[in-house]
Amino acid sequence: MKALVVIPTYNEIESLPTALDRVREHAPEADILVVDDGSPDGTGDYADTRAHEDSHIHVLHRSEKNGLGPAYLAGFSWALAAGYELIVEMDADGSHRAEDLALLIQRAEMADEPDLVIGSRWVSGGATEGWDAKRVALSKAGNLYINAMLGLRVKDATAGFRVFRASILRRMDLGKVEALGYGFQVNMTKLVDEIGGRIVEMPITFLEREAGQSKLSGGIFTEELSLVTRWGVAKRSGQLLDAAKLAGSRLRAARDKRRRATAGYRQQRPSSSSRQKRS
Repeated sequence: MKALVVIPTYNEIESLPTALDRVREHAPEADILVVDDGSPDGTGDYADTRAHEDSHIHVLHRSEKNGLGPAYLAGFSWALAAGYELIVEMDADGSHRAEDLALLIQRAEMADEPDLVIGSRWVSGGATEGWDAKRVALSKAGNLYINAMLGLRVKDATAGFRVFRASILRRMDLGKVEALGYGFQVNMTKLVDEIGGRIVEMPITFLEREAGQSKLSGGIFTEELSLVTRWGVAKRSGQLLDAAKLAGSRLRAARDKRRRATAGYRQQRPSSSSRQKRS
C-alpha cells in the first residue's frame, strides 16, 4: 500500500537529517512529507534541499507555528489529495525508531485491515529508554485516566507514532478536532473510536530525544487534561440522557400496554342487563 510518513517540524535542524536518513533506510518504499511551521533555524530550507535530491521526500511549508494538531491535519489533507493509502505520524527528534516504522506499516497492511495502528509503549513488549520512574508513572496514570473518562480501551492513547488508513480519515469529521497540542493524539483516537474504527496497538521502543529541545510544556499537559475531562463529562451526560430517554420510552410502552389490556377487558366484559337476562 502507498504510505506517506508525515513529520512535523519546528526548529529541528539538528534532528531532521538523521530522521530522514533512517526512514529512507528502514522504509525505502514509503514517501515522506516534512510539514515545517516556518522554522527560523533553517529546518525548512534543509528539507527543501533533501526534497530536490530525493523524489520520495516532499515539503509542506506553513507560515506560522500554531500547534502539532494543525500541522498534522495539513499533512493529512496533503496526503489524501495525493492519493496515499496509509498515513503515518512520526516525530523528527529520533524518539520514534525507524526500525519500528516498518513494522507498524506492515501491521496496517494486514488482512484484518485496522483503521488505526498505534505504536504503543505500554502494551506487552513496548518500552521506553531514557525515562525516569516518575515520567513512566505519569504517562501510565494519564492513560488510565483517559480510558476511565472516555472508555477507549487503548493502553497508549497519547502515543504519537501511529498509522492511519486513508479510508478512516475520509470518514472522520476532522473539523471536530479541538486539540492543538499533544492532546491531538487523544482527540484523534477518540474520533476513530466514535465512528467504530478498528484500533490495534503494536509494541515499540520509545527513545528520549537525541538532539534539539523538547516542545513539551506544562500548558500542553493542562490542555490535554482539561479536554479529556470535558469530553468525559459530556460522554457521561449523554449516557445519562440516553438512559433517561430509554427508561421513559419503556415506561410509556408499559403504560400503553396496560391501557390496551384494560380496554380489551372492558369490551369483553358483559353488561349488567345481559347478565340479568341470562339469569
